[in-house]
Amino acid sequence: MSPPPSPARPTDLARDLFQLGVRAGDTLMIHASLRAIGPAEGGARGVLDALDEAVGDDGTLLMVLGARDDWAWVNELPEGERAARLADAEPFDAQRTPAEPEVGHLAEAFRQRPGTRVTDHPEGRFGARGARAEELLRDPPWHDYYGPGSPLERLCQAGGRVLRLGADPNTTTVLHWAEYLADVPNKRRVRRYRRVLGDAGPEIRYVDCLDDSEGIVDWPGEDYFARILQDYLATGRARRGTVGRAPSELIEAADLVEFGAAWMTDRFGTPCR
Repeated sequence: MSPPPSPARPTDLARDLFQLGVRAGDTLMIHASLRAIGPAEGGARGVLDALDEAVGDDGTLLMVLGARDDWAWVNELPEGERAARLADAEPFDAQRTPAEPEVGHLAEAFRQRPGTRVTDHPEGRFGARGARAEELLRDPPWHDYYGPGSPLERLCQAGGRVLRLGADPNTTTVLHWAEYLADVPNKRRVRRYRRVLGDAGPEIRYVDCLDDSEGIVDWPGEDYFARILQDYLATGRARRGTVGRAPSELIEAADLVEFGAAWMTDRFGTPCR
């Protein structure tokens, strides 16, 4: 039996990123699977070292973090019952609550990395580090946290790109901004209640937003984000390569959002008059 391959060094991963098209000074939103990347020296820390090296001191990294919520089941109850049920819930703390487990181990490592800034939001928490971190995260909206004024809109305005390193095809968060731009009637909305750490201590607040869990419309079959990404990649407009062992894509964020909004308008919107 052959020995297992040596873990990739951060410099090796940075070289792969350069070959994919990442450049110093880039503003990147990261979606990554550590398992897909394969063994790396330092694990998640080594992958983040490579990303920091690739964009340099003038670059910026952005990730969606979310927040672990052991009380999410409360929001399946009738709205009038939710606040009372949350009375004993652990309050969300922007600086201490772990990232949502579904977004992956790299996001939690990114959150804890010295120099990473985070937004104070229990549903749409983002983390960023680097030259444009404050610009991306400044004054995020409480309601519609993926909509106007969000880090997603600002990523597009800044000419940012989406870097996908072996990530699941349905995990392309910037497409939530496209949901706001799509000309679609009666988009599904949700209201969620959370216990959060306020200025005067724990308090219960609600968040209104488009339904970023089940989608803005009913759609049969696979997640429509995965379908949008598949159709976008088929246009050949993304840069594709391999980072570590992970099939990877580098995508202009604004271009993907424009494509996604048109895709949703075409399929979910009203017929042209």
